[in-house]
Amino acid sequence: MKEPLEKRAEELRKQLEHHEYLYYVLDQPEISDAEFDGLMRELRGIEEAHPELRTPDSPTQRVGGAPREGFVKVAHSSPMLSLDNALNEQELRDFDARVSGLLKSKDYEYVAELKLDGLSMAAHYSAGRLEQALTRGDGRVGEDVTENARTIRSLPLRTRKGALEQGGFEVRGEVVMPRKSFERLNEERDAGGLARFANPRNAAAGALRALDPGVTAARQLDYFSYFLLRDGRPAMESHWASLETLTAAGFKVNPHRKKCEGIEELLEFIREWENKRDGLPYETDGVVAKIDSIAQQESLGWTAKAPRWAVAFKYPARQSQTVLESIEVQVGRTGTLTPVAHLKPVTIGGVTVARATLHNEDEIARLGVEIGDTVLVERSGDVIPKIVRVVEHGRKRRSFQMPRSCPVCGGHVAREEGEAASRCVNTNCPARLRESLLHFASRHVMDIDGMGDALVDQLLSRGMVHNIADLYGLTVEQLLELERMGNKSASKVIHNIDQSRSRPLARVLNGLGIPFVGERTAQILASYFGSLDEIAKAPAETLQEVNEVGPKVAESICEFFAEKRNRELVDRLRAAGLTFTGPKEKKKEGPLTGTTFVLTGTLPTLTREEAKLRIEQAGGKVAGSVSSKTSFVVAGEEAGSKLDKAKQLGVPVLDEAGLLAKLG
Repeated sequence: MKEPLEKRAEELRKQLEHHEYLYYVLDQPEISDAEFDGLMRELRGIEEAHPELRTPDSPTQRVGGAPREGFVKVAHSSPMLSLDNALNEQELRDFDARVSGLLKSKDYEYVAELKLDGLSMAAHYSAGRLEQALTRGDGRVGEDVTENARTIRSLPLRTRKGALEQGGFEVRGEVVMPRKSFERLNEERDAGGLARFANPRNAAAGALRALDPGVTAARQLDYFSYFLLRDGRPAMESHWASLETLTAAGFKVNPHRKKCEGIEELLEFIREWENKRDGLPYETDGVVAKIDSIAQQESLGWTAKAPRWAVAFKYPARQSQTVLESIEVQVGRTGTLTPVAHLKPVTIGGVTVARATLHNEDEIARLGVEIGDTVLVERSGDVIPKIVRVVEHGRKRRSFQMPRSCPVCGGHVAREEGEAASRCVNTNCPARLRESLLHFASRHVMDIDGMGDALVDQLLSRGMVHNIADLYGLTVEQLLELERMGNKSASKVIHNIDQSRSRPLARVLNGLGIPFVGERTAQILASYFGSLDEIAKAPAETLQEVNEVGPKVAESICEFFAEKRNRELVDRLRAAGLTFTGPKEKKKEGPLTGTTFVLTGTLPTLTREEAKLRIEQAGGKVAGSVSSKTSFVVAGEEAGSKLDKAKQLGVPVLDEAGLLAKLG
């Protein structure tokens, strides 16, 4: 009986590896997400029933292991040096002249590759299987982030058959966060009342070094390989051959690369991609040029800080001045009002920019910007153009005031104390409904393929849906009444809607659009309570017992389920057959069970995240604000108002040593 299961498990592993390669490396999926999930569930079921059949490189092990307490430092096989920069064409020509002089005018070629805005990582393989992954660190010693690296779907857990299967080798590359993942992450942080990440690189760096691999997996990082080494040295005779070998082995190598026979051809590639880079799904801030021949690389050698055979050409910051002509207010799915600047159109990096986000009233006040001002607009490192500063006050400048009634439905607009966002409180606001439907149907929520902007707009204009529950009452016949909707397309949409009924509890909870409850918070709540009904009836005090759920999030959940129309919506979703229950995690017991901590200031050796994790592993809870129910405040250097409030309320204050003593 075991032999057929072992054979089926290996067959499933090969199928999943094949489809991961097609989706995450080639961007050419052959099957739907639902079909992929079905294969994964089958394999996971076999491995859970027969743990001896589970292999370290199984696709089920992409996210494995409990959160760690810290990272082990490991020396690199050879230094991961940074590159010298060329900031303009003349500096690049100077670099080329130095190369030519050192090589005594021998023929040489460059390999030009896009410079990705991420962070470097070295992945070590043995017999074709991923063994260890290290951050760049200081270039000589990095941190072991193997468990986190396993969650990156474009990083193979084992190489494709027939390539690099013998002996050990090392792959160096760049970890990046795609623009869509970055946008989604910041939307979730907005919904959760958290500070936005400034750019994808910062978000990727934080994700790769997260102590919990689940956090890394949720950020959906990507990995582009660009070096192949054996024993710390180049594995092939040319850099181009290394890239081709990596591609054959199943690694994701940037396809936008070129062999250039001289400086003019290299400059042509650089100019081409300065204009085209905005169409890429990830950030790039320049081009890296490397001498192709490894023998010539070794002849050129290194300085103390960088190789003499490579240089990074950095594109100039994409900024331009223009006039702020007006400010429009948009309404999002949680009712958040976002001011958007309408600009006199200006070209930045080959793209015409006419709008820029202003985020909220506080940001407008910080900038000191008013309508009519000349402003500096930037597109560098951020997905959405933003106003950097005011260049000149306009002669007839007008100040902006956030409306007190919703510009879409006329409903009341409120701004809670301590929040930066103003919100429309009308849950039936048409603007909220459109965004709610798109959010509900999105891939990482209920994953209803085909339910995009065009279809949602038609459904709303025809009055076919008035809330998310109405989606489950749609028929093929109704969809056939819409423009550009044939029988095949209509049937597929209805099939995808039906398939979404089986999505897990966390996705359903996320899909409800409760303010401050994004993907991660929904997962935490679902695993803690195991039931949507239990979450709905839980008082704020009980909700705050959940890690990462503070007073603001708890109050938002209570307010949502206190609203009669929202409860009716939930009942309709239940009747439609959506998943309302899920696996419930076992509560951690430890020396800090039943205690609540608040962290403030900078601790001597522990980061805020490490201290939080250790408290939670010991059964404690970390809250974001001090109250009479706080057990202890842990204060470091430059502790702020939380320490003052602790003293006012008589809450015990600990330093790091006191915390470590309680942790045992």
